[in-house]
Amino acid sequence: MNVNETLRYLNIGLPDDILRRKTYGDFEGAIRLIDRRLAMDNVPKALRCCLIAQREMILRLPPEYPYDREEALAICRSHIPDFTAQEFDERVEAGKIGWIYVKGEMHFFGRFFETMCKAEPAFARRAGVQMHGVESAGKGSKGDNRLDRCMKIMKEQGSMTNRIRIRASVRLKDENFVPGMLIRAHLPVPAACEQQSEIRIEKMFPETGIVAPEDAPQRTICWQENMEENHEFSVEYSYVHKAVYHDVSKIKADLDQPGFFTQEEAPHIVFTPYIRELAATLTEGVADPLEKAKIFYDFITINMKYTFMPSYFVLENIAESCARNFTGDCGVFALLFMTLCRCVGIPAQWQSGFAAEPDFCGGHDWVRFYIAPYGWLFADTSYGTAAVRAENEERRQFYFGNLDPYRMVANSAFQAPFTIDKQHWRADPYDNQVGEMETETKGLDYDEFTRSKEVLECVEI
Repeated sequence: MNVNETLRYLNIGLPDDILRRKTYGDFEGAIRLIDRRLAMDNVPKALRCCLIAQREMILRLPPEYPYDREEALAICRSHIPDFTAQEFDERVEAGKIGWIYVKGEMHFFGRFFETMCKAEPAFARRAGVQMHGVESAGKGSKGDNRLDRCMKIMKEQGSMTNRIRIRASVRLKDENFVPGMLIRAHLPVPAACEQQSEIRIEKMFPETGIVAPEDAPQRTICWQENMEENHEFSVEYSYVHKAVYHDVSKIKADLDQPGFFTQEEAPHIVFTPYIRELAATLTEGVADPLEKAKIFYDFITINMKYTFMPSYFVLENIAESCARNFTGDCGVFALLFMTLCRCVGIPAQWQSGFAAEPDFCGGHDWVRFYIAPYGWLFADTSYGTAAVRAENEERRQFYFGNLDPYRMVANSAFQAPFTIDKQHWRADPYDNQVGEMETETKGLDYDEFTRSKEVLECVEI
């Protein structure tokens, strides 16, 4: 079994003594107890796999939450000198600042400041911070106007198409390089799907990269090399992305929907008792599957608050956690929407890759869902929540059923292996937006290699 597959057993849960140590932040003690259990011969396979996955999760937790309270306050005050401790504590209690215990002391998420800037436009203005990308665009900004223009064109003309060219790379950090070492590198590239055509690999370096089939569920280009000198692995590709407008108000759905893409996929797409109860409560008295999907979309986009998240590697039961905490990012919201849809028999499928705008390139996740007899529609719950922040109800409604053409789709499945699979732990075992690297003996964490991506061309055609 590939070690990344042990994550499918996370829902087994930790033994109580280990869980208490993890919750308190005694990570060394938790690891010690896990190693003791793993040394026993009578541990069932499912629990053994859970312990292996949890051990790696626990090792990765502390770097995600590096700041104590005074350090976190100092970061805020470096941008806003009069920011008070009371303001900070109020945001902590409101769930706007993520934290865990480290040896019984609160430690705060490494990107908590960026979260407040993205989720609170007034805070960002006060801090003098400009967030990039149309999802973060403030009311009346260039990005805000771009999306409104796109929406208008699609409604009037039925579609909008862009020709897009992107360059992406990964590179081992020099301090981790040893001459002659084996390196395997993976980078996402555009996959064949209904939105994308004319996909071309324009350049790659080195030229020995192996490109996965266009229909790969997580499509990559992979290199393997015994490197004598450190260098980057890069790819430049182009494609045409067409966004078709779907007027959901005119769709008449069948009450019976097909059974594909309606299954659970542990550990995150799981029909827990709470998910089942939530789905049933939200759709009580509703038979139309399109109306049910819209109820789920509204529930998330109107009620959830955007927060940057730790690495998905350290998260547990993502969909249910989002439904409990009312916070998340694009992937978390997408997983909740997909899980609720599948729970009531609406086929739903993951899509992810980039938001590829003329002046911005960022990782992004969203969902396709199927409504018979019409076919596939889209839901971008994160852009929906962004529309709420921008006070743009028309745009919030647009992203139920539709996407803009500023996308690069690389992945059509969550937690799918690569065509040339990674041999060790992945940095992100669920999705692939920025690339992966590994040596002969280990998978590399994100802090061990650099990543870059940029849109070289984005032209309407």
